[in-house]
Amino acid sequence: MSSPLQQQIASLRQPKQQDMLRNIGRGIEKESLRVNPQGFAAQTPHPPALGSALMHSSITTDYSEALMEFITPVSTSIEESLQTLEDIHRFVYSQLGDEILWSTSMPCQLGDDKDIPVAQYGSSNVARMKTVYRYGLGHRYGRVMQTIAGIHYNFSMPQAYWEDAWGSAGKPGDLQDYISERYLGLIRNFRRYSWLLIYLFGASPAVCGSFLRHRENHGLQPFGDGHSLHLPYGTALRMGDLGYNSDAQKDLRICYNSLPNYVETLRQAIMQPHPGYSRFSCGAGGDYQQLNDSLLQIENEFYSPIRPKRVTRSGETPLHALTERGIEYIEVRCVDVSPFTPLGLDAQEIRFLDTFLLFCLLKDSPPCDDAEQDGMASNMEAVVNRGREPGLLLQTWDGERSLADWGRDLLESMRDIAEALNTAHDSRGYTESLREQLAKVADPELTPSARVLREMREGSLPFFRMALGYSQRWAEHFREHPLSPQKIAAFEEQTRNSLQAQAELEAEQEISFEQYLANFYQQYATLPRP
Repeated sequence: MSSPLQQQIASLRQPKQQDMLRNIGRGIEKESLRVNPQGFAAQTPHPPALGSALMHSSITTDYSEALMEFITPVSTSIEESLQTLEDIHRFVYSQLGDEILWSTSMPCQLGDDKDIPVAQYGSSNVARMKTVYRYGLGHRYGRVMQTIAGIHYNFSMPQAYWEDAWGSAGKPGDLQDYISERYLGLIRNFRRYSWLLIYLFGASPAVCGSFLRHRENHGLQPFGDGHSLHLPYGTALRMGDLGYNSDAQKDLRICYNSLPNYVETLRQAIMQPHPGYSRFSCGAGGDYQQLNDSLLQIENEFYSPIRPKRVTRSGETPLHALTERGIEYIEVRCVDVSPFTPLGLDAQEIRFLDTFLLFCLLKDSPPCDDAEQDGMASNMEAVVNRGREPGLLLQTWDGERSLADWGRDLLESMRDIAEALNTAHDSRGYTESLREQLAKVADPELTPSARVLREMREGSLPFFRMALGYSQRWAEHFREHPLSPQKIAAFEEQTRNSLQAQAELEAEQEISFEQYLANFYQQYATLPRP
């Protein structure tokens, strides 16, 4: 008798399901640190010709003025998404002068915290809130950590898929509740198996020594002449203790077993004061060094490899949006920027992400308890720090199992999904991508993290020089292929519109910043309890 997973996969070959597979929605958010020609973080403000970082739909900043973020709209075409991302890069390069974009997740040469400018968004309340939030991050985790870049991959199934699946399940409860439950199932499975993505695509096994200049007991080893630090079998150091992790958050157990429980555990972390943060002012005498003194200032401060998402309305908290209207899509946050491709990722990687996420959606996903959460965290830590170590063992419910055996079995379980996607798109790209991943599991030297260290070793290059070389190479690539006049005109119109929208927002402002924050946080207080 076939398993429920096999039955669901078999249904993907039906003509109606094939059309749904062609309508999977995806969006890309790619961060890149802006640096000067010598490879140091840029001290210049966000280029005015790129418009308002607050209001522009595709070009903004993340933590720092120098950390750019490029956003593609939702698309059902991988090629279209990548072309849009390519166009954004080309336009940005037309406005950067002699500056370039850093090609890796781990940053360039860095000075002290004071040398990393915090992003500015204007004088409106929402703009000030964004900047104060970043001041808080700097106090809590250090500004240096906020220079790390990544790629966020947004994924959603079409509404027709959900209506069909809900009907096949007997229309249990409300449709939107059903959608949220299924997305949470995807998230639980993603957290069970995301170590595989870290192994396959992690590209940050080394860092510039300047990143850890003032940090002791980091556990990394010198590489070459000591200007770089690394872990010999490391894969994605940005996903471990060096990156988007914090001691304060280690005991934070966010529950993904139901949407109300997820909302409530995050709400408590936002509302309850954390003694360690009380030394930073959050409004006394008008001095805002953080938004509040809680464990989390807002939801975004919870550093998770995946998030449930819903587009928010102006001034609305993400938790309120999820409570009112349910989960709309998921955001994958553990993808490293690869130095080996101009955009930091390519179509083959996206095809595998789609295959992997469909597998997580279709596979049975029981509730997760604290013991399993501990196992997930242990597996993630092991793969981040030692993913290519021969014979590495990971934890499963049935005991320890080697990464190679488990990874191969998981990938083989995705083969029929890749075949169904091939058929839907009249392509062999999905199975070809799967074959590439199987090869990486069989031979760790084929992984991006191994390639980074190999190129550093064979070229006698510190991490900084290796990354700078690729950054210069891709800068030349984008500058040699300028946009058409029509596309330039479209970006220039976006620039004008964004600046106008910011000016109108600032002109309309009527309430004080204190009242704006009070209204914002009141939304958490009024959320229903599970």
